[in-house]
Amino acid sequence: MGLPEERGRNSSGSGGREEAGAGGQTQSWSPPPEVSRSAHVPSLQRYRELHRRSVEEPREFWGEIAKEFYWKIPCSGPFLQYNFDVTKGKIFIEWMKGATTNICYNVLDRNVHEKKLGDKVAFYWEGNEPGETTQITYRELLVQVCQFSNVLRKQGIQKGDRVAIYMPMILELVVAMLACARLGALHSIVFAGFSAESLSERILDSSCSLLITTDAFYRGEKLVNLKELADESLEKCREKGFPVRCCIVVKHLGRAELGTGDSPSQSPPVKRPCPDIQDKLKKKFKCIQPQISWNQGVDLWWHELMQEAGDEFEPEWCDAEDPLFILYTSGSTGKPKGVVHTVGGYMLYVATTFKYVFDFHAEDVFWCTADIGWITGHSYVTYGPLANGATSVLFEGIPTYPDVSRLWSIVDKYKVTKFYTAPTAIRLLMKFGDEPVIKHSRASLQVLGTVGEPINPEAWLWYHRVVGARRCPIVDTFWQTETGGHMLTPLPGATPMKPGSASFPFFGVAPAILNESGEELEGEAEGYLVFKQPWPGIMRTVYGNHTRFETTYFKKFPGYYVTGDGCRRDQDGYYWITGRIDDMLNVSGHLLSTAEVESALVEHEAVAEAAVVGHPHPVKGECLYCFVTLCDGHSFSPTLTEELKKQIREKIGPIATPDYIQNAPGLPKTRSGKIMRRVLRKIAQNDHDVGDTSTVADPSVISHLFSHRCLTIQ
Repeated sequence: MGLPEERGRNSSGSGGREEAGAGGQTQSWSPPPEVSRSAHVPSLQRYRELHRRSVEEPREFWGEIAKEFYWKIPCSGPFLQYNFDVTKGKIFIEWMKGATTNICYNVLDRNVHEKKLGDKVAFYWEGNEPGETTQITYRELLVQVCQFSNVLRKQGIQKGDRVAIYMPMILELVVAMLACARLGALHSIVFAGFSAESLSERILDSSCSLLITTDAFYRGEKLVNLKELADESLEKCREKGFPVRCCIVVKHLGRAELGTGDSPSQSPPVKRPCPDIQDKLKKKFKCIQPQISWNQGVDLWWHELMQEAGDEFEPEWCDAEDPLFILYTSGSTGKPKGVVHTVGGYMLYVATTFKYVFDFHAEDVFWCTADIGWITGHSYVTYGPLANGATSVLFEGIPTYPDVSRLWSIVDKYKVTKFYTAPTAIRLLMKFGDEPVIKHSRASLQVLGTVGEPINPEAWLWYHRVVGARRCPIVDTFWQTETGGHMLTPLPGATPMKPGSASFPFFGVAPAILNESGEELEGEAEGYLVFKQPWPGIMRTVYGNHTRFETTYFKKFPGYYVTGDGCRRDQDGYYWITGRIDDMLNVSGHLLSTAEVESALVEHEAVAEAAVVGHPHPVKGECLYCFVTLCDGHSFSPTLTEELKKQIREKIGPIATPDYIQNAPGLPKTRSGKIMRRVLRKIAQNDHDVGDTSTVADPSVISHLFSHRCLTIQ
């Protein structure tokens, strides 16, 4: 797959970079010879020419790329139709409507049968314990996907049905999502760190017919009884009048009991640690396998269903605009939004961004550390790499277990060439110094990437200097669940880099910066980041609520897709994301709604009112700082604080656990009763420059909150 007029590009290294100087300014410096741009890579000027063409002629540009994929029925009508202006009617985006294809066929069948990649490893799986490993080839993956497609069909799943998936990072998760895609059902994957309540809320919102989960798994030293959480969630669904008829359970911790051998027709065998390590694990974890409850008539074992399933399944041919999956992201109203992506455009976009942003080559071993429960995992663990016939690493564990050098041990073990992780992980590992990194070779690494939030220059420089040994270009990518794939990003070897900048727009992406009045700002500017026209990977709607889709992304500035992020463009045309401009928080790269957290807090009988703001955190980037006003008769105490944290963990999940909860007898409000979050953010950060407070109904509240604020760390 190549860009129009740019076939056969091959890069290794980067162009000139910029180091952060005093006061946030940048100063140019030349790269050492080993990272100089390859002569085969388009120059920055050539990249800009290609980008201009892709924006001015999107139909021709993406039409050329579409020829690289299989279409049962090619597009014969308009290649692109859309409306971004709410004042002119309903918002809609249609790429290649009328063309039919199947994304599973494109990422598996074609790789096995046409490209002869059947024996190539699709995934190296690395378990929580270093001794737990397996691998699966493209041919084995295709067989398992066909088998599980037959399982789903036997359970009554048809095209257009919704299937909830609640699993850790195991190979069956990839099999399940691709099987859904093969038969035209929409997968709705829920991160295994979310609570039972979060899962039930998502099942109910999209009326999922079936749930796929796992018995249990370890995350570091912590045992997560996922089946127990799934049972609790399904009980909540029943209580609300929506019984889910079937729950398929993977026996993950109990896999060793199955004795499945090496047959590719069943779950891949996992190479377990040797017996003496197993004994140590049992002592360490007390009980390595939890008791699993079983609901007769609802629960079914994955391995038993797979034993009876045939290994051929004709794909369901879907319109390019048929929905592929739903993925929920936090909404500013507190109710998560079901982002809907479609088959054709999403396939083109993730395949193309993967190919060029990571400078993919056939011999690469790619590792994206994100969980598949997030959009990064959908796009750059599953669909993007598989569409390119890549070999990837799938990792179940965490960066710090069993020690803080785990990531670099895995890099060396599988000779990873392209590595993609979150700034949160980088900042976490920075704390432990250089030694855990440099004791491993990392000689295979060629390109490093970051995702989830803007990376601070200090972390960028450490990542480049220590992890990449000053020889690997860094692609700092900006995008969203809603965009499907990378929007602003360097291209390795083509784009001179500046630490902390998302650099330039990807092909086909037309950004603009607007002021409060909706006017486009030229040159150096700071304001609202918007996009002027659609790209193939853009979401099409919010599931079941198109009005919310239009209101959230298009109403504020008609004619533009509004990201919700602030942005600065510097004198060189580089884009710098300055943070959310709505009531959203970015905690460890995970977007959380303040309204959702506030709602969970006020459900406690002791809390009358709550307000949540972000606070800088040295590892997570941002953490939650909560202000709670108590009901009469209740007193603030450490016990209450722990109860509130527990309530949030149960309602939303561990990632939403606040770092700080402050007792607030009163909150700063306008005379109309609106909470002034701007002031609360200043209080949380102990910044007494709170600005204009003339509209505050009771200014004494502010001084009281300052004098009783939590002791925080920056």
